[in-house]
Amino acid sequence: MALRFSANLSWLFPELPALPARLEAAAAAGFGAVEAAWPAGCPAQELRAAAERARVRIALLNTPPGDPEAGELGLAAVPGRQAAFRQGLEAAVRYARAVGCPRIHVMAGRVPLGTDRAAVAGEMETTFIENLRYAADLLSQEDMIGLLEPINNRITDPRYYLNTPHQAAAILEKVGRPNLKLQLDLFHCQIMDGNLSQNLETYFPLIGHIQIAQVPGRHEPNSPGELNFPYIFELLESLGYTGYVGCEYAPKGDTLEGLGWLRSYWESRGLQHGGTSKAAK
Repeated sequence: MALRFSANLSWLFPELPALPARLEAAAAAGFGAVEAAWPAGCPAQELRAAAERARVRIALLNTPPGDPEAGELGLAAVPGRQAAFRQGLEAAVRYARAVGCPRIHVMAGRVPLGTDRAAVAGEMETTFIENLRYAADLLSQEDMIGLLEPINNRITDPRYYLNTPHQAAAILEKVGRPNLKLQLDLFHCQIMDGNLSQNLETYFPLIGHIQIAQVPGRHEPNSPGELNFPYIFELLESLGYTGYVGCEYAPKGDTLEGLGWLRSYWESRGLQHGGTSKAAK
């Protein structure tokens, strides 16, 4: 079965200022789904109305980052911030419910400034597990999935707590809730571990969402870099992946002009613009 792609509105179409306009541009480009980080400043009713007009699904949102001025990027694993995490999670659930989004990336957060990663690792894991159990219970009431995304600490975010799929899988096992899954961004996974074929096969039962970008530039999949995306797409198809593949990359130029890789993918699978079967015409 052909893959389904989701446009990350926090990255694609940066030439357009507002999320609803970016959503409409993504729909015009053929995307059937979109995703975004925490949609600060965009009322839920505006985003939902744009999605309904464009007949696009909202596939994924993040929990709020916390206090960006204090250097926060998520709160789920940060000791002493449990109350703020719960408030943010509840806000994310309300927003996701309002726009019909079934998945929320529960952001782990950063190792606090002035602390040693190894010294606080145990406390952060305990905090993370407790907050994830709370999140799983809340999300289950809404029939939503919570996602854990490892972010590389070699290039992108040196202080981020959750860094590898191995670490995420171990935490998911300790939490033990079926509505929590792995969000595997292949950009981060390649930087931290490589071995993508084996990692995709090993962690496939845990995966609830996939994101892509070329390494190391974090641009379009067909830009110069380390990853062979035609092979990766075939592997995901052979594994039977039916979720969304989120396009979380920085366009090298105009977003639409840079989508030649997606149009080529559709054409190679005998699909028309938008990834639908030509026989469906």
